[in-house]
Amino acid sequence: MNITKKPRVAVGLSGGVDSSVAAALLKRQGYDVIGITMAVYAGSARPIHKGMKHACYGPDEQEDLDRAESICKRLDIPFYVIDLKGEFQNYVIAYFRKEYLKGRTPNPCVVCNRELKFGFLWEKAKKAGIDFDYFATGHYARVVQSNNRYLLKRPIDLLKDQTYFLYSLTQKQLSRTFFPIGEYRKKQIREIALLLDLESADHPESQDFISGNDYTPLFHSGEIKEGDITDERGQIIGRHKGIVHYTMGQRRGLGIASDQPLYVSKIDAENNRIIVSRKEKLFSKSLIASDLNLISVNAMDRSYNVQVKIRLNHKAAQAIVSPYSANKAKVIFDEPQLAITPGQSAVFYLDDIVLGGGIIEEILD
Repeated sequence: MNITKKPRVAVGLSGGVDSSVAAALLKRQGYDVIGITMAVYAGSARPIHKGMKHACYGPDEQEDLDRAESICKRLDIPFYVIDLKGEFQNYVIAYFRKEYLKGRTPNPCVVCNRELKFGFLWEKAKKAGIDFDYFATGHYARVVQSNNRYLLKRPIDLLKDQTYFLYSLTQKQLSRTFFPIGEYRKKQIREIALLLDLESADHPESQDFISGNDYTPLFHSGEIKEGDITDERGQIIGRHKGIVHYTMGQRRGLGIASDQPLYVSKIDAENNRIIVSRKEKLFSKSLIASDLNLISVNAMDRSYNVQVKIRLNHKAAQAIVSPYSANKAKVIFDEPQLAITPGQSAVFYLDDIVLGGGIIEEILD
């Protein structure tokens, strides 16, 4: 009797509940599953202290690696650690530093997904002789094939939607990727983990990018300089502790006295200044997005009526996105949006399908 063997799937394990349940679900479905985890911490971040949230990059990484290994033992699947410390420094940290020093607010998760999790992790595992056919993660998203294209779709649980972080994946990357938990709600994932007695079942999920959410260790001495905080007229009203500590729309931690709430409205890296304004001055109706990645179409050859997210927790807003110039698009919102932030991503949705997205390059008005 001819029995077709299911493909081998490498699951990118973080040590958290979502990726561990993703591995369990795939094994239950009959796939030949292995676990792989990337090691990225290079020892340059501050020591972790009690009360700090769990971080993607920090000295608590070994706890994640140990937990991922324990989960693989529980599931009786092979476990491998892939060293991506150099790649993380060269692609994620370098990008993060460059953007902040330019007065922009980067999104390291987007770059990490595109370059490391769905790129170098696959490549270095293969070079190490680890054989597999597909890659899977614990992201809340879905991939479907339609008309010879691989589409990225929002998950069933919209409250956990992580497609914002995944919009830059290529067709090649999506063609070999599974998102097993995209059809489940978070509550169900926790219940499955508890039933399987996985060590990650009660592990907290909130993460900072770096331990303590303090980016100072990523910058060299002299790169972070104090400077002036000014109002829109250029009048000095306070001092800032370095532009890397601020982002568009920020209100807390400015340390200035005012008879009305003031928010960061511009970061002037060239002159090392922070400009603050009243909240109503922070609304804008249009932007230019660069470094486009399109998923559901080949090219931005016409205008689309879409919903656009300008940050992870932003409620997608109705807009028209149109071709602007080489690898750029113009987005015009139906209603002005608060604190559009250069360096963050603008992601375009056609209902539950990701059209594509790009980096916010410029605010027009």
